[in-house]
Amino acid sequence: MDIDIDELRSWIGRSQLQHETLTPALIDRFNATFDRTGPSEPGTDAPLLIHLCLCQPAAATAALGDDGHPARGGFLPPVPLPRRMWAGGVFEFHAAPRSGETITRRSTIADVTLKEGRSGRLCFITVAHELSADGRALVTERQDIVYRDPPGGPSSGTSPAPVRAPQGQQVRTIRPDPVLLFRYSALTFNGHRIHYDRPYATGEEGYPGLVVHGPLQATLLAQFATDLRGVPPHRFSFRSLSPIHDTGRFTLNASESGGGLDLWTAAADGPVAMEARAEW
Repeated sequence: MDIDIDELRSWIGRSQLQHETLTPALIDRFNATFDRTGPSEPGTDAPLLIHLCLCQPAAATAALGDDGHPARGGFLPPVPLPRRMWAGGVFEFHAAPRSGETITRRSTIADVTLKEGRSGRLCFITVAHELSADGRALVTERQDIVYRDPPGGPSSGTSPAPVRAPQGQQVRTIRPDPVLLFRYSALTFNGHRIHYDRPYATGEEGYPGLVVHGPLQATLLAQFATDLRGVPPHRFSFRSLSPIHDTGRFTLNASESGGGLDLWTAAADGPVAMEARAEW
């Protein structure tokens, strides 16, 4: 299929404004999903990265595509490639959102680029998000979304054998069962079927199991960094390198570096799946 990159780039500059009240119930459900505890009464600070559960588009079920995502061509440009993933991003935390506040998120298409990878074509969409409450800046975020060719599509070469990930100075083991993935999909109103529909994930998109969300991994790494330092970071960046599935446990890894923490996830005997950096 042809890709009209000039047409896709005409989406650059489009904006979307959304609002949502951060309720105590959402905070309680978020903490329960991650087996954490914390206050949720109005006025108290909310957990780190809960903003990913807020101000998500509420597309009608009839408006969803076969993959469970909203049909393309609304706020995001209509990239014709079938596989969509969250490739990475950067968070800069200015203040914690508070329980009971109405959160405003302004989203803007910042860039659209087309590249050729070993597995075929890659179309990257960069979205800038600004979250605030009553004029108080909360989070500035860059979100990188990638669209890819289907499995077995055009390839520019043979991928090298993956290198086994190292072990960090600090390690925590996670069991990514289907309940965890379903709960996180529900929290973020994410209908993408690769996270909860095993026949679709394996039969249609060619994965060996359910795919662990990129934002879920990022949240686990940010929580790990916060636990190690005792305070949340001011800046957190991450990049997805390879998928992790629910077919086995994976680890969170952290090592001290330059005053911050280098972090990564990896399945047993697998390569680095997500790399991240936390700075204070």
